[in-house]
Amino acid sequence: MNEVVLKIRKKGVLILPKALRKSAGIEEGEVIAEVRDGEIVIRPLKPKVVDIDRSIIERLLSEEKKLEEEKFESHLRGIRS
Repeated sequence: MNEVVLKIRKKGVLILPKALRKSAGIEEGEVIAEVRDGEIVIRPLKPKVVDIDRSIIERLLSEEKKLEEEKFESHLRGIRS
């Protein structure tokens, strides 16, 4: 299935036929739509999986917790004074 004539409804709703979605690898969910050279390109949204060292995440979360605790204590000191 290469070309299909589609109808755009009043509110901009566009229905992609199942065969077209299947051939493009588009499933239920979100897609990315952009304009390239005056044409609308719709493609499946495939999030990138990033491999991150777990210890880095734990360190960052620990630092975040420490900063939040310091901020909380500072607010408490301000209230008590």
